[in-house]
Amino acid sequence: MNRKKVISKSGYALIYIIVILLGLCCLLPLWYIVAISFSKASAVEGNMVSFIPIGFNTVAYEEILTDKQYWRSFGISIMRVVLAILFNTVLTVSMAYPLTKNKQQFKGRDIYMNILIFAMLFNGGMIPTFLAIKKYHLLNTIWALVLPGAVPIFNVILLMNFFLGIPKSLEEAAVLDGANPMQVLLRVYLPCSVPVLATVSLFSIVGSWNDFYSGLIYITRIQNYPLMTYIQSLTINMEEIVKHGTADDIMRAAKVSEQNLNAAKIVVSVVPLMLIYPFLQKYFITGIVIGSVKE
Repeated sequence: MNRKKVISKSGYALIYIIVILLGLCCLLPLWYIVAISFSKASAVEGNMVSFIPIGFNTVAYEEILTDKQYWRSFGISIMRVVLAILFNTVLTVSMAYPLTKNKQQFKGRDIYMNILIFAMLFNGGMIPTFLAIKKYHLLNTIWALVLPGAVPIFNVILLMNFFLGIPKSLEEAAVLDGANPMQVLLRVYLPCSVPVLATVSLFSIVGSWNDFYSGLIYITRIQNYPLMTYIQSLTINMEEIVKHGTADDIMRAAKVSEQNLNAAKIVVSVVPLMLIYPFLQKYFITGIVIGSVKE
């Protein structure tokens, strides 16, 4: 018995060590980026920074946060995330719920399911999508960033499988009490689906917030850029600053390098997600596991 206890404790210790090492592998690169963002330009250019900032300063963050366009782009990204969550949730739920019915209840279910699978594996490509957005006069609008990804098919399948795991007796009891299909969805299925709804909402938030490529394709005016697209376009152009900037602009630009600015971009962009994730993390594992398996 004592030997088994020693082996058990050793096994737990080994697991903790592995988990700590994996956590450090994820944390240290981010901490290195933070150290670079707060270091002076000469130390960064000379590869002198490790995990402690050298010549601590906040010039890179000042370059980003004192920019009016930064806050405008931040607002656009917030609006994009809110609209994406709204559209994704409503359309995903509306599509997943009917697909949980059998062929007698929903004729043509298999046809719709095959179309969804095909659309998940194949798409029209960038050029046809761009032409469609242009034809509907959505270029340089928030809708060009929201509508192309309004129905994430993976989320539909995840939510559909979760709905299938809800006991049918709950729906039958609601029907006997006189509930119609919409009432069954709103009062039975959705209250039971908080974990998977939080999971797909997290997917929507992260995907919408981190996407910069859509802004490059569909937005041509810099004032309409979402945040990720805008900070991706930020650079330190010393020639322009010397030609057109004031003495203060030149002195400030001399204190920051391209690496400083890129590191600050990463930190600024990840902070909102780090603030949101703890509130949804407790639902994430439950939602992704239960929704991914059909019993």
